[in-house]
Parts: sequence; structure tokens; C-alpha cells
Amino acid sequence: MGFTGFGEYAIDFFDGLVVDNSKSYWDDNLHTYKADVRAPMEELLAELSPEFGAGFGEGKVFRPYRDVRFAKDKTPYKTHCGAVIEQGRGGGAYYVEVGPDGLRAGGGCFHLAADQLARFRQAVDTDIHGAALERILAQLRRSGWTIAGDTLKTRPRGFADDHPRLELLRHRSLYAVRTWEPDDVLHERRCLDRVRKAWRQLRPFNEWARDHVGASELPRR
Repeated sequence: MGFTGFGEYAIDFFDGLVVDNSKSYWDDNLHTYKADVRAPMEELLAELSPEFGAGFGEGKVFRPYRDVRFAKDKTPYKTHCGAVIEQGRGGGAYYVEVGPDGLRAGGGCFHLAADQLARFRQAVDTDIHGAALERILAQLRRSGWTIAGDTLKTRPRGFADDHPRLELLRHRSLYAVRTWEPDDVLHERRCLDRVRKAWRQLRPFNEWARDHVGASELPRR
């Protein structure tokens, strides 16, 4: 079946999980997660993958379990369900998420490994590619996107204090996000159109990241 919207109880499920992030709550409400959250997310990704995955990357729905091995917060479950199309972390991504805050879309370089960061800064340093990224981000801001990411407090080594794109060079990750509060659209097929439109707006950003950053060539830790 094609995507027809997230289930009626999708947000209620996550609201409850925020309050009671326990195995007992999860087990008692697993049927709701599967029917109202997981299955619709898989259908949404399946419909979007032909347009956005071709020549770009693979799609997947993330597991609901948190990695708590080194975390102070030991709650076992993520309080959202996310899906992504990417060739590898950092080299551009089409991301979508449903959770207690509603629907979220995002894209760009959510994580940059050392080799990716070097290529990112090399591209930003050039007048052609750096200026192109500035124009892309400016257009996203005008369209309602928030540009975010982890940044250095000081300038990166090797770059002048008066570099025209110093703020971009300070980024260790760089991405765009947009959120829609829970509404009727979330539970209708129109939600597909909302995500498709958002991802089309992200395409220039993701293609810049694919062309100038790419997937990391370092072994995964």
C-alpha cells in the first residue's frame, strides 16, 4: 500500500513514551508503534526513494533503540522515528522525522568525519564553491529553513581572521531543518507532498555536499 499518512495515534504514542520511556510501555504499545509510526514511515520512504535516492544514496528507517553504552541518559528508546536517504553520513542527507513535536525534515552534513571536514573547508575556501554554498543557504533561510550545526568558537587553523566565509569555515557540521507542529496533514497523504516539497528545496544543498564533501573514506569506529 502507498503512504496515506501517519496513524491517528502516532503523536499520542510518542507523548506517552516521553513520560514513560520503559520496556513495559514499549511492549504494551508496540502495536501502535508498528501500525501508526513504523509502517507509514516505511511507506513514505518507499515513495520518495525513486526521486531522491537515484544517483544519491540508500534509504533506511532508523532503529527505535538508543545507544546508551556511553550515555548518561540510559532511557532505552528514541522519542521519535526518523528515516534518511544518504550515501554515507556527512555527504548530504534527505532526512524526515515524526515525533512529539510533529514532522521534521532536514538535510546537509549532519556529521563530518576528519576527511570530510577537510574537503568541506577546502570547498568553502574557494570563491566559486564557497559562494555557491552561501547562496544555497541564503535561499533556504528565505524559504523558512533553520541553518544549524556544531561550530568552533575560534577560527580553524590555517585561515585568516578576515576570511569572507569565516563563519561557514567554523562549522564542524552544517545542516538545514524545518518543523511542522502536529496537524491534520500529518495523518493524510498530503504529508507526502509536504516532505517531497521540502526535500526538493534541499536538493541544491545536498548536491553541493555530495559533490564537494562526499562519503568518508575513513574506517568507522
